[in-house]
This record gives sequence, structure tokens and C-alpha cells, in this order.
Amino acid sequence: MVGEGDTYEEALADVKSAIKFHMETLGMEIFETEEIIETFVAEVAV
Repeated sequence: MVGEGDTYEEALADVKSAIKFHMETLGMEIFETEEIIETFVAEVAV
């Protein structure tokens, strides 16, 4: 999932919203995995 925002806080809120949407739409079972889940955070200025 990707979160976008002008600040870290906005991007984090966007990611939380996306996760909540997927949990409500697809169900919690999609998150029940033995698979390693990676997290990558980046900040880019152009």
C-alpha cells in the first residue's frame, strides 16, 4: 500500500486509511500470513 501526503503525518494517515479500506473490503484473512512483510519509507523532494 502507498500513502501520499505533503507531510509525514499526512502520508501516514493515508496509509492507515488504505489499510482500513482493505481490511473492511477484503477481510482480515488477507493479513493472516506467515510471509514477511517489508516496510519502506522514503521522502523525496524535487
